[in-house]
Amino acid sequence: MSTAINREQHEKGAKNSTLAILALAISAFGIGTTEFVIVGLLSTVAQDLHVTITLAGLLISGYALGVAVGAPIITALTSRIPRKTLLLLLMVVFIVGNSVAALSSSFALLLIARFITAFSHGVFFSIGSTIAADLVPENKRASAIATMFTGLTVATVTGVPLGTFIGQMFGWRATFWGVAILGLIALVATAILVPSQLKTGKPASLKDQVKIITNSRLLLAFAITALGYGGTFVTFTFLTPLLEEITGYHANVVSLILLVYGIAIAIGNTVGGRAADKNPLRALFFMFVVQAVILLILTFTAPFKVAGTITIMLMGLLAFMNVPGLQVYVVQLAEKYVPGAVDVASAINIAAFNLGIAIGAFVGGIVVDSLGLIHTPWIGGVMVLGAAILTAISGKREKARR
Repeated sequence: MSTAINREQHEKGAKNSTLAILALAISAFGIGTTEFVIVGLLSTVAQDLHVTITLAGLLISGYALGVAVGAPIITALTSRIPRKTLLLLLMVVFIVGNSVAALSSSFALLLIARFITAFSHGVFFSIGSTIAADLVPENKRASAIATMFTGLTVATVTGVPLGTFIGQMFGWRATFWGVAILGLIALVATAILVPSQLKTGKPASLKDQVKIITNSRLLLAFAITALGYGGTFVTFTFLTPLLEEITGYHANVVSLILLVYGIAIAIGNTVGGRAADKNPLRALFFMFVVQAVILLILTFTAPFKVAGTITIMLMGLLAFMNVPGLQVYVVQLAEKYVPGAVDVASAINIAAFNLGIAIGAFVGGIVVDSLGLIHTPWIGGVMVLGAAILTAISGKREKARR
């Protein structure tokens, strides 16, 4: 009798955890959409607000800066707030930020709205990762984080193309209203599905925060994140011109390829979570090595449609595969070395992801201007190879510690 009751309670708990993680994924979908949808609306926004495309590009880099700056600082400042309450407050900021963006009549106001909205992005993914990990058994933490990040990857597949279409048909402001509605849905889902009795995050003392930025193991992990995740963006940032100018595809076909690329990203994210459940460091090493090899191969296959397309799909499969492993590894390290500031360490790693994107895009721009589009893949591969080397070094340190 008691065994049956325990089994029933276990199944109910597992179902509740799944629903809670689903609510986190819905929030991630909305946040991912607002981050990337502006890429397809730059020309429309620039024309409507009478600014140059270059200046409009600040709406992307300004958002990334808001994530990188806001994630660790705001996570530390809000550590005493109950996690569910904080999640709800973050979605309120998200809704208000996108509503202000939709009402913006000037570029300056739109830029400020984007910057403030980015604060919810960084803090959400930092505490969301730790919440997802806490909701499941130890051996399924990476998979739980991967499920949450699926919302972000699905946004690149459906949210961004749909948001771009809405912006082109009804104006860019309609897109931001749509994203604000997504935030409202996420707010309701979080209120209903996420349990109130979450593990409370410990307030991070100044001493613990200093420990994070002076701990060599954590700094090494942040560097792995920036290089391993950012390396793909050397090529991805310029994937559309690469497909058009090097591979020879028409613009309409490129849109379809990018859609399939997004699907590959979503699949890779799920596979990466399962692979990293048992030993994230080992899984990450092999992911980086394969990723670096594929990027190198793309340098030679890009001029050929069939071979180039297959290689690009493999690149997409690996693009987000490392995300769950990187995040859970940092959480594990923080629990060992700075248990009082796990959320802050997680937030800094989210900042490292965005720093990687910025570095990858910057390096890619230099490569395109100086060497040409065809050289972006192998140089991105060198960055990823650097992450593999750092991962191997981290693994040796782990063995030495044991």
